[in-house]
Amino acid sequence: MVKQIATIWDFRHFWMSLVVMDLRTRYRRSILGVGWSLMNPLLMTVVFCVVFGAWFNNPDWRQFGPYFLAGITLFDFVRTSALSGCQTFFRNESYIRQCPLPLSIYVLRTVLGAAIHFLIALAVVIVAVFVLLPEQRIPLFANSWILVPGLLMLFMFCLSISVLAGFMTVYFQDTQQLLEVIFQIFFFLTPIMYPSKMILDRGLGILLSINPVVTFLELVRMPIITGQVPTMWAFAKAAIVVGMFGSLAIAALAKFEKKLIFHL
Repeated sequence: MVKQIATIWDFRHFWMSLVVMDLRTRYRRSILGVGWSLMNPLLMTVVFCVVFGAWFNNPDWRQFGPYFLAGITLFDFVRTSALSGCQTFFRNESYIRQCPLPLSIYVLRTVLGAAIHFLIALAVVIVAVFVLLPEQRIPLFANSWILVPGLLMLFMFCLSISVLAGFMTVYFQDTQQLLEVIFQIFFFLTPIMYPSKMILDRGLGILLSINPVVTFLELVRMPIITGQVPTMWAFAKAAIVVGMFGSLAIAALAKFEKKLIFHL
């Protein structure tokens, strides 16, 4: 594992150039450019605040808008990492056949591209909180450092599920379609548009326990929206989730990396 990490670092210019190429290709001749990646979460937030906000007894759109935008932005990052990861090895088949590099390089290419869009959207959330909720400006700046470990663990989680999704798709071609259905279900089971308390009050706390995205929502959304520092237990849960999925990803790389070329 240490040797693989060293190899990835030695070839950093290669995978960084792949990420830049993906961004240039995606937004070539586009007027808005990266702004298109923000259109979906922004429009979803506006529609939800106007149409559904009152259903959850939260008519204050200034508070509810950034709350929903932060949640859907994080959920989209996880979803994009998994679904894009399904095609990672097929997409990079030509490189895999020519260069004996660690396969995690190509997964890193996929997740880094999604992470760039996520960070841009997260910056929009922070600006929205700064403008709409002036009382949160001081707590936001004071606790902004707490976002760093949460974002790092979120990135490692997305990297792990992207690795797993990539291998699963190679051996089971319907993985992407299955994940799309699963994420549609998990969207409504994740406290994105409603507070976690609504699920807990109905005795369905088990749904929060088995949903790994909930842990990262607490780490990332709480410091931005409320200015509060997440509990140590929240960081511990995130570390456990990252450890579990990271171990599975490392095991998959160790077992299938050398055999993958025969299945592409």
